[in-house]
Amino acid sequence: QLETLEQEEQEYLETKPHPTEKSTHVVSHQDGMTVTKTLQEGEAEPQFQSFSYSQAEVQGLLLEGSNLLLLRVLTRRQTVPSSLVFPAIDTEGHLCTSSY
Repeated sequence: QLETLEQEEQEYLETKPHPTEKSTHVVSHQDGMTVTKTLQEGEAEPQFQSFSYSQAEVQGLLLEGSNLLLLRVLTRRQTVPSSLVFPAIDTEGHLCTSSY
């Protein structure tokens, strides 16, 4: 069983006329999970979006860190079980599915 308690992801783009910084913070809590996305373009005020998901919705959730670990285990075993599907979070912070 893999469980993500907290994950932080940051991206910085050096673009003209101003840089763009994006970050995503995922934190697990008793009621489920919260995803907070931040976008800051140049000197403008940061824009925030937050999504909350219940425990039932995130049961078996596979985030980036867990995904990398699972891929290593599958590679080491040299096998992928059929119909391996997990809930995941897309680049926008919404729930989706990930299959192998």
